[in-house]
Amino acid sequence: MGALQAMVVCLFLVRACTTNAQVEQWKSATATYSKETDASIITEGACGYGDLHKISYGKYSAGLSTMLFNRGSTCGGCFELRCVDHILWCLQGSPSVILTATDFCPPNFGLPTDYGGWCNFPQEHFEMSEAAFAEIAGLHADIVPVQYRRVKCHRNGGMRFTVSGNSHYYQVLITNVGLDGEVVAVKVKGSRTGWIPMARNWGQIWQCNINLEGQPLSFEVTASSGKTLTSYNVASGNWRFGQTFEGKQF
Repeated sequence: MGALQAMVVCLFLVRACTTNAQVEQWKSATATYSKETDASIITEGACGYGDLHKISYGKYSAGLSTMLFNRGSTCGGCFELRCVDHILWCLQGSPSVILTATDFCPPNFGLPTDYGGWCNFPQEHFEMSEAAFAEIAGLHADIVPVQYRRVKCHRNGGMRFTVSGNSHYYQVLITNVGLDGEVVAVKVKGSRTGWIPMARNWGQIWQCNINLEGQPLSFEVTASSGKTLTSYNVASGNWRFGQTFEGKQF
C-alpha cells in the first residue's frame, strides 16, 4: 500500500470513529405518561423551569427517575425515545420522539417496580406528557418498554437567562440550551467585577452571593461536553429581577 493510500485509509477510519462516537447507542428503559387537562406537563418541576410552555419545552418534557436525573445535572438534556417489543402497545414502525429532561420522577418504594414503583432505584424510567406518549404508544397502556439515547438539543434562538434574588443574593435560571442541553458550570460578570463562579442551587438555577444591581451582566456557560460559550452584556445596567434576557447559542 502506498503512502497516499495509507493516509486515505487512516483519515477514513478517524472520520468513521468520530461519527460513531457522536451517535449514542440505544439503551433500555420504561415509560409512562401523566394525565393533564391540556395533555402537557406544565407544573414547576425539580429543574426549576416553571411553566414549560413559556420556555418552549411544553409537551415534549419528561420527568426522569433517580438513575437518569443524576441529582439535577441532567436537566435540559435531550433524549430520543421509541416504544419497542410490545405489539399491542407500541405504534407501528416504532416512531420516536425527542424529549427534554425537566423534572424528577420520585421513587415509591411501597410499590413494586412493575406496578407503580416505576421510578424506584435503580430503574431507568421516563414520565412523559400524555401528548408525547401518544406519539409512540397507545394511551390504553399503563407502562411501555422503550429504548432511549441522548441526542443533541436543537433550540430556536439563544440561551435564556432569567434573573431573580435580591441585593445580596443573585440567582439565574438558564433555559433553551442547545448542543447537549446540560449546563455544568456558570460564571457571571458585572461591569465592576471579574468573572464570578456560580454554584448550582437546584436543577438549572445557579446562584452567587454578590450585589450586581446597576451593572451590565455577562455570562459564561459550560456544557457537559466541555464547550464554553460567553455572552457579553446580555443585560443592560438597568435590568430588574424577574426579567429574562437572551444570549448566544451553542
